[in-house]
Amino acid sequence: MIYIVRHGQTELNSRHALQGRSDHPLNDAGLSQARETGKALRARGIRFDRVFSSPLRRALQTAEYLAPGVPITQDARLIEMDYGPYEGTDLTRLPPEILTFFSDFIRNPAPEGMEQLSAVVGRAGAFLEEIRALSGNILVSTHAIAMKGLLEYLTPASNGSFWAKTIGNCAVYAVENRADGFGTPEELRLQGL
Repeated sequence: MIYIVRHGQTELNSRHALQGRSDHPLNDAGLSQARETGKALRARGIRFDRVFSSPLRRALQTAEYLAPGVPITQDARLIEMDYGPYEGTDLTRLPPEILTFFSDFIRNPAPEGMEQLSAVVGRAGAFLEEIRALSGNILVSTHAIAMKGLLEYLTPASNGSFWAKTIGNCAVYAVENRADGFGTPEELRLQGL
């Protein structure tokens, strides 16, 4: 099985800002989320054989709590979307071009200077195809938009529905990694989180 997790909360998350590729650590709430998610997974008997993470601290910290003692392989393809000049923008005061993009991710390309969603799916898909042959339980620690790219790649029939879906901090999706291909991702409902 492959388990895909979004990192725990950071200060920029709590301030509702576009965090992108800025390298912020988990805040106290994020550390608690990661700790509780790790406990909930272990309570279900889920242990990890391999761990992959975005190289950003918040994803690495989350992976450490979910898979203590398991070596982490950093992979730049799991990094968050590049927001370019919009990095750090207050989500409550978005410029018109970002509002247009957010209003319909399928039909509106990302504004100039931002990474396009097709590029996010492309790198996510390349990563998934590379780990397809691995066995055991695999943890993938990443970010909201990068996670949506992974889910879009795994579910082509979604027609972009994951782009508009809210994925909370420490949300976990599980997907079968079968010899004949990937299964359908399902969100794990972890009690108390």
